[in-house]
Amino acid sequence: MAPAGESFNNDDKKFPSLLPSASDESPEVAKWIDSAYTTMNLDSFGLNKNVFFYACKGYKYLLSQNRLGNQSLLTICDYSQSSRNKRLYVIDMSQYKVLFNTYVSHGKNSGGEYATSFSNRPETHKSSLGFAITGDTYRGKAGYSLQLDGMEKGFNDKVKSRNIVMHGSFYVNEQRADEGNSIGRSYGCPAIPYELHKKIIDAIKEGSCIFMYANDKFYTSTSKILNARFNWQVSPLTPAAAPQFSVAPGLQPSTDNLATK
Repeated sequence: MAPAGESFNNDDKKFPSLLPSASDESPEVAKWIDSAYTTMNLDSFGLNKNVFFYACKGYKYLLSQNRLGNQSLLTICDYSQSSRNKRLYVIDMSQYKVLFNTYVSHGKNSGGEYATSFSNRPETHKSSLGFAITGDTYRGKAGYSLQLDGMEKGFNDKVKSRNIVMHGSFYVNEQRADEGNSIGRSYGCPAIPYELHKKIIDAIKEGSCIFMYANDKFYTSTSKILNARFNWQVSPLTPAAAPQFSVAPGLQPSTDNLATK
């Protein structure tokens, strides 16, 4: 679960489940996340509530481990959706606002329109699943790019050595989606629209949480992060301490206030 050479201690299990199936154990958690999901109108953005539950759990887990340098932002890459959908979400968890909702590619060997196969191995040209932390930016073959550090051993802890990074792509855009094309399948990188990549990378760089998700039963049933528990009362964000939910003026899935291209 931790990067190579590291491991979390046995206290990992003291983490409250945010999963819908555990709502009877921690109703305050389910209520808080339900409220956030509804207030941000995430259903209208195409984000499934269960995916948001999973993402919030991993985000809070990494907060509890003091792993996040950029603690406000949560990025969700929802590979359970069609590549023709705007399936990348950048959410400000301190203000409860969706900052970006746009397209993102998956690895060319992970599937066509839908990503169905994933890997942690080099040279597979497949995407990896799981929670990662954003790192430094650099300029490489794909231009301005963002390093990622996988937090889940066996699932994505090799993304850095595989050079799986976030970068911009001219082939990831609304026109290709409207034409019915699969969106710019990469070598495993979560590539995003070129006109937005600098803004998104600069927003989420240097230690924020990013979650790559798909409907993969093996991942959801064996991920140590998704199956960990801890005491909600001592977690960094409790329902009582969370800021009031607010929605940016005019924020809707198709408005000009939101970067959705």
